[in-house]
Amino acid sequence: MLRISSQIVSTLALAILLVGGDARAADEIAIGAGERGGPTYSLGRALCQLINRKTEAKSCSLLPLSRGDAPESYTNLVNVRNGAADFGLARSDWQHFAITGTGPVKYANKALDTLRSVFSLHSLPVTLVARRDAGINSLDDLRGKRVNVGRHFTETRISADMVMKANKLSRKDFALLEELTGKEQTIAFCHDRVQAIFLAETHPNEAVDHITRLCNGVLVDLSGAAIDGMLASKPYLAKTSIAAGTYHGMTAPVSTFGTPITVVTSVDASEDVVYRFVKTIFDNLSDLKKQHYALGGLEPAGMIGSGATAPMHQGAVRYFREQGLM
Repeated sequence: MLRISSQIVSTLALAILLVGGDARAADEIAIGAGERGGPTYSLGRALCQLINRKTEAKSCSLLPLSRGDAPESYTNLVNVRNGAADFGLARSDWQHFAITGTGPVKYANKALDTLRSVFSLHSLPVTLVARRDAGINSLDDLRGKRVNVGRHFTETRISADMVMKANKLSRKDFALLEELTGKEQTIAFCHDRVQAIFLAETHPNEAVDHITRLCNGVLVDLSGAAIDGMLASKPYLAKTSIAAGTYHGMTAPVSTFGTPITVVTSVDASEDVVYRFVKTIFDNLSDLKKQHYALGGLEPAGMIGSGATAPMHQGAVRYFREQGLM
């Protein structure tokens, strides 16, 4: 599913050697987040702010990442494995690769199978946007159309390739198959150079808002037997939807699938620390949902096990069983 450049492979192989633990005080926890100002960093900040407001015994800080070649999720997982972070945010597919030693992680020089699931946050939905005048109401309608699938190695391209493979679509099935960047595809869509585009990003999204308001765009369901079959074979993916009213003219929710953002820890993490972390988040979930627009739809049942392929940490299991959630 995931193709990756030789430069990134080399970075993955070296990252475990370059990232190590630190000497935090016993009453501090660190969350591995993303690059400052990015969406993963914002999610980590929301978690830390809640911990700091609601817990006197523990203080929370973020372990931000610098711009680099290694994907954020992978680096966060390495930081958790090496003890530099107590918890980390990672896409569910990277959690799966780490725990199974597959995909790009099979090139790493040390295993990541000591990682443990804590809970999941929101999903990053795979989104298909089409021009209203293109007659695209389902995936089958893409045949013969002009479509952008994104640049190689991007999350958008990975997602588009999965969808096309599941629906037995190949390059020859399209009138035009573009490989444009996000900014380029917005211009191409609005000028009718392409009739449909794929995205794999959090909603609401500025580009989607622009093309639905000003460029005759509409979101298309990604559902059906082919998608169901694909999801059954990839446990790190999960069904999700984009709520009605998210974009101009969107009167009903749009069904799709995505990769949940998961919170992970190490098998060596204290059961009591993980228990208190989970308890603080779930006991104050209504407050967390107000901290970031992407978290507004969180529900306890969907946060437990969705996209999580690593074993659940015993501290999390303890809390969920106490609450009758497991």
